[in-house]
Amino acid sequence: NCSSEANDLALRLARHFTGHRDVITLDNAYHGHVSSLIDISPYKHHQLPDAERNPYVHVAPSPDVYRGKYRADHPDAATAYADEVRDIIDRAHERGGKIAAFIAESLQSCGGQVVPPVGYFQQVAAYVAQHVRRAGGVVIADEVQVGFGRVGSHFWAFQLQGDDFVPDIVTMGKPMGNGHPLSCVVATPEVAEAFASCGMEYFNTVRPGPPPDTGLGLTPPWSPRNPPVWREPGVLRHRLSRPGRHGERGPAGERRTCGATPDAPAGGAETEAPADRRRQGRGLFVGVELVKDRVTLAPATAEAQEVINRLKEEKILLSADGPHRNVLKFKPPLCFTAQDADLAVEKIDLVLT
Repeated sequence: NCSSEANDLALRLARHFTGHRDVITLDNAYHGHVSSLIDISPYKHHQLPDAERNPYVHVAPSPDVYRGKYRADHPDAATAYADEVRDIIDRAHERGGKIAAFIAESLQSCGGQVVPPVGYFQQVAAYVAQHVRRAGGVVIADEVQVGFGRVGSHFWAFQLQGDDFVPDIVTMGKPMGNGHPLSCVVATPEVAEAFASCGMEYFNTVRPGPPPDTGLGLTPPWSPRNPPVWREPGVLRHRLSRPGRHGERGPAGERRTCGATPDAPAGGAETEAPADRRRQGRGLFVGVELVKDRVTLAPATAEAQEVINRLKEEKILLSADGPHRNVLKFKPPLCFTAQDADLAVEKIDLVLT
């Protein structure tokens, strides 16, 4: 899997650059299916006994302000969640551990379409700078599922945090090739040059295939020949605009397309919904969490699966994510149109009502 290779390479870059081994990841995170990434993917290794978990991996709470440890009513959830990372760093140092990297998806996907509160990554990066970068540690942003304009308002999801947050390493996946198995790792010059001079080069091979397949990876993104969808004019506006009937005009007169509502706060990215469901996410990266009770937040796992099964009968394919598998995951192709959105909404409304 190309995206797993990208994240595996990012770990190699971080560990070589720092000379350290320990990694901080987020609860419910998923970064790939190869052994090195299952170790840092609680979404996968939660079912393992503690004795089998990698002692070099430290798990911080997911910055979920709806279901997490610190919620929307907390006066400063971003700082509270970042302090959890600081405490992990301190405890690791006390035991003689040395942190190589903090890795996180800019918006958690398998964790339930979680949008971190604004300011969270900046504070984590500051702690990394104070406690880890002092010894060479790095911050890795996994943009495999959320990059290339999927969030609508920005090209990269980590930019939702503000201009003052820039990761040391960014990983990317199939969206850069319109679904073709391509991936990429971008790093600061210092990290990249350190790896280039280590004597252990990284290389990969691609099977011979049709000219469009083999040529895609060699074609610059700005080439007029079959450009990726994310290079098309107006693509960010397409993913940002409010849902609406095809051709309907928005409040400023612009044509509405099919992205998620852009004006929800990043701390929760939540819109009004019936008492048993909640929407979260950005652009064309949206989750609808089904609960049995808005007070206890008891997850409606069986109900979510029933919705998925009934939608399949209507030719609409969805999956469920989150630690309780009760979050309906909407991550359509980037070429998703307003007509597609209308059809999906019609069928979902039919199933839910």
